[in-house]
Amino acid sequence: MAKRVVIALGGNAILRPNQEATVEVQMKNVQISAEQIAKIEALNYEVILTHGNGPQVGNILQQNELAKDVVPPFPLDVCNAESQGFIGYMLEQSIKNRLRSTDSTADVVTMLTQIEVDKNDPAFDHPTKPIGVFYTEEEAKVLEAEKGWFMMEDAGRGYRRAVASPLPELIHGVNAITHLVDKNMIVIAGGGGGIPVYRDENGKLVGLEAVIDKDRTGKKLAEQVDADVFMMLTDVPNVYINWGKPDQQKLEEISVEEAQRYMDEGHFADGSMGPKMGAAIDFARSGRTAIICALDEADLALQGKAGTRIVG
Repeated sequence: MAKRVVIALGGNAILRPNQEATVEVQMKNVQISAEQIAKIEALNYEVILTHGNGPQVGNILQQNELAKDVVPPFPLDVCNAESQGFIGYMLEQSIKNRLRSTDSTADVVTMLTQIEVDKNDPAFDHPTKPIGVFYTEEEAKVLEAEKGWFMMEDAGRGYRRAVASPLPELIHGVNAITHLVDKNMIVIAGGGGGIPVYRDENGKLVGLEAVIDKDRTGKKLAEQVDADVFMMLTDVPNVYINWGKPDQQKLEEISVEEAQRYMDEGHFADGSMGPKMGAAIDFARSGRTAIICALDEADLALQGKAGTRIVG
């Protein structure tokens, strides 16, 4: 029986730092990712793929800002949906083309995915996720007064809007996802962390101006679809302790207890490997396996030959 894997693909695998954000550049990057997804499918895995959208949704917000006097700007939840659509299109087309070249019988489908969050999540009281374009301090004060935005200084480069990053509580459409997977489909879902929504007092879904962490969404998705493996693809081949020090150590296969001890000792920074390790530990506690590895070694990592494995 085929095992089921949820793969979280970083937004930088679609657009790398300092690359020009053209469709051609992003499509070329996506085609590299598609090769790995096809290799994993050939290992007899049922594949559910999610992805980041940080660079892409930032560009959409910049387009909104530049065109605001001509075309009314869209709210952030709609921008998330827009990025899900075009990234999903590129991934779906590239994976289909790659599967066809290998004579695979699998097919690919993209689902726009709404992720329910708690409107009272404490994250909404302390927005921490910078998005969009940079502003001067004077412009930031005007935006705070006129739009009620929370503005934050970002690494000495100016001020940006900051939004909440709430925890995902429920992924909508999971029954459809599992049905499609059972029909030999690779499903692309939860892109960019998903479209954040909440239920109002009448029980209706309403969009929110927020950004959900893609690795947290990936972990929640892996739980809800009953995956055997949750895999996060990144820029480095392994997780390390004592990173950047003479005694740095590569982690290969470790237990949940070991991973938690390293987490408690502060080896993984909040802005880099911390969220990934947190998601990996949470998933592996169920007795399953979480993997963090480089994109070009994903198939090897599933065979135990590369990457860092956290085993429950």
